[in-house]
Amino acid sequence: MPRDPKYDILFEPIQIGPKTMKNRFYQIPHCNGFGSEKPLNQAHFRAMKAEGGYAAVCTEYCSIHPESDDTHRVSARLWDDDDIKNLGLMCDMLHEHGALAAAELWYGGPHAPCMETRCVPRAPSQIPSDFEHLTYPKEMDKDDIREVQGFYVEAAKRAREAGFDIVYVYGSHSYLPQQFLTPYYNRRTDEYGGSLENRARFWRETIEQVKEAVGDDCAIAVRMSTDMFMGEAGTQLERDCLPFVELVDEIVDVWDINVSGISEWGEDATPSRFYESGRLLPWQKAVKGVSKKPVLGVGRFTSPDLMVEAINDGALDIIATCRPSISDPFLPKKIDEGRLDDIRECIGCNICISRWEIGGPPLICTQNATAGEEYRRGWHPEKFEKAANADNDVLIVGAGPAGMECARVLGERGMRRVHLVEGQDDMGGIMRWIPQFPGLGEWARVVNYRKIQIDKLKNVEFIPNTKLDAEGVKNYGAEIVIVATGGYWATDGLNGCTHDTIPGADASQAWCATPEQIMAEGKSTGDKVLIVDNDGYFTGVSLAEKLAEEGKQVTLMTHLGHIAPYMHFTLEAPNMHRKLHKLKVEIVTYQIPTEIKEGNVTSAHVYDEEHLTEWGVDSVVLVTQRRSNEALYRELKDSVGIDALVSEGITGFYRIGDCVAPRLVADCVFDGHRLAREIDSDNPEVPLPFKRERHVIEREAVLA
Repeated sequence: MPRDPKYDILFEPIQIGPKTMKNRFYQIPHCNGFGSEKPLNQAHFRAMKAEGGYAAVCTEYCSIHPESDDTHRVSARLWDDDDIKNLGLMCDMLHEHGALAAAELWYGGPHAPCMETRCVPRAPSQIPSDFEHLTYPKEMDKDDIREVQGFYVEAAKRAREAGFDIVYVYGSHSYLPQQFLTPYYNRRTDEYGGSLENRARFWRETIEQVKEAVGDDCAIAVRMSTDMFMGEAGTQLERDCLPFVELVDEIVDVWDINVSGISEWGEDATPSRFYESGRLLPWQKAVKGVSKKPVLGVGRFTSPDLMVEAINDGALDIIATCRPSISDPFLPKKIDEGRLDDIRECIGCNICISRWEIGGPPLICTQNATAGEEYRRGWHPEKFEKAANADNDVLIVGAGPAGMECARVLGERGMRRVHLVEGQDDMGGIMRWIPQFPGLGEWARVVNYRKIQIDKLKNVEFIPNTKLDAEGVKNYGAEIVIVATGGYWATDGLNGCTHDTIPGADASQAWCATPEQIMAEGKSTGDKVLIVDNDGYFTGVSLAEKLAEEGKQVTLMTHLGHIAPYMHFTLEAPNMHRKLHKLKVEIVTYQIPTEIKEGNVTSAHVYDEEHLTEWGVDSVVLVTQRRSNEALYRELKDSVGIDALVSEGITGFYRIGDCVAPRLVADCVFDGHRLAREIDSDNPEVPLPFKRERHVIEREAVLA
């Protein structure tokens, strides 16, 4: 199907300095955990987006010197000639698909902890990082300024040699150039501090030097945060940024506009829980109003209509995406081909970001199980080989995230028949009620995308309202059986803190409940509710928010030092804390219940078990831990027995998702995808080895 003409503007070529983008789609700088030390993974990951239609694709933040070392996190690097070789592979692969390659040159100042290099970073003033712990910089004198500007120049030359077409002088997210621009970091009294012109001097001079170094071989991009939301101390749009754009517009080829500092960069990489798509458009439009150069920027764009509106409204010239390009690298091509219902829309959960924040490659995606696996496992998001055992019928019991994804991929791989059997009236499993939490409506895309794709597959049949027992599975007639019956929240308070149940906890009682009893079954609570949260992610705080908005008096108790610690990695924590504070939710840390009974909870401090506190409550909600719903699997394996299954013609018997072990939704989707990809391997239950990029020493050479 040809594209709708109303989207033609998205596919117009656009000039940025000496380079031309073939369309208006740009993969913004974003981390993937590969850097320049896993060059094959890096190249294949980025090249997939170029194959999917992106006209320009950028590295993540790319360190220019050992003083800008972000370990434990993984950045790209352009420190020496070996980095040129490694990142050059990415450039070559992007160029093969007709895409431009961009490098985001980064010097972190006090935000570079330098755990690997043991270097001391430099900064405008000697003020420690507000993002890292115990990271102090050296205050730069004029010799330091010249030397660091030289780091940018040398890195830009390396970028050009590697084959990059676009070179960033990156400042936003509170990195060095913007630190000079911002009073929050810059307390200088010399010609690099004080007035706007002085505070802009370092950035302007660096842009000039980089531009001179690369000549007409590369376009110059500047990424700037236009508001740090910190009042007078932080960067401000009118006072700092628009004047800066006017000051240097002639020497910049393209502006990359966002908001926020590094401490709360979820204001830029906005979780869907708090912000809709296009949140940054007012700031981007303000810059577009004063600049004569193209402006690009993110907005978690998944709708082509919003993309067109952003361009026609004069806010953007180029549509930049980060998370949507991870969720669907073929987003541009699907718009171009008129396949809008095939777009795998980003849900804004930020699970991708969480992996970079933790420091572990590769990134993962709730929607796209192939993200980060392009080289390691050879997975392509849109291509599937026909299975060697495609003449088999497959029965999948359970249509949650793992079951749906497994059915979809098995269907794509040409299995003769795939029956996706579900006891409820619709597919979705846990993802039928999680999107009902406040702000999580977009998470329903996990189900919606798979329902659309499964409906298109003639060899996949969804069978609702059907509960199979072990005999029903054994006699079903399928050669391959996959159990995807999910998990459930413990009803007795079993938890990872005490590794025991909580005396008195019993969700069969009217005054005690689990999350799914409230969200899926509609179990009511009294007016005074205590939530016991030993989980540490979104469920406990989401229930607290929901119940508080219903007018309940809510106490949120955790054994941890603060609530929902995983939300720090997904960038949801600051606004979640603000929301619960505004709703007057009482937050109690370092406490674990020792006894629960109707009307009363007794808790102990985790470091002082003799110090007990009494809580008068109407209801208790147990968010303690999840357990695998493995009853059917165990009966089939242990009671019926593998031999009996084989005698009925069942040659493959597996389980996936939460039925194996409760995990992130992203991991359940991956689990279903992985099994389907490897359903014709010698033993699909065991993942095939993935390709590892590593340095292997030759002992003979070392000993010599």
